[in-house]
Amino acid sequence: MRSHRIILVHIMPNILGPLIVILTSNFASAILTEAGLSFLGLSAQPPMASWGVMVNEGFGFITTEGGFYLVLFPSLCIALMVLAFNLFGNGLRDAYDPKTSTRSR
Repeated sequence: MRSHRIILVHIMPNILGPLIVILTSNFASAILTEAGLSFLGLSAQPPMASWGVMVNEGFGFITTEGGFYLVLFPSLCIALMVLAFNLFGNGLRDAYDPKTSTRSR
């Protein structure tokens, strides 16, 4: 019974912050991987909506007048989504990390 108390009271609160950051970073990495594979044509195929497919299709029209925007906007969406997940993970870590919480004495 004593080992369960040690795990719940001391170990779990200390690993919760880094665990949240790792989970959200892995999710952001999965978004980048899917977009990269879709761009190369190895994941979702063109009828299915994917930011990698959108960038790939826009890349074919890069020399036209509006082709730059067909690459820019999906790329910005990918970057903002990855940034949002990383910031979300860091915010949750700051909220749940027992070392950074301020306690009134």
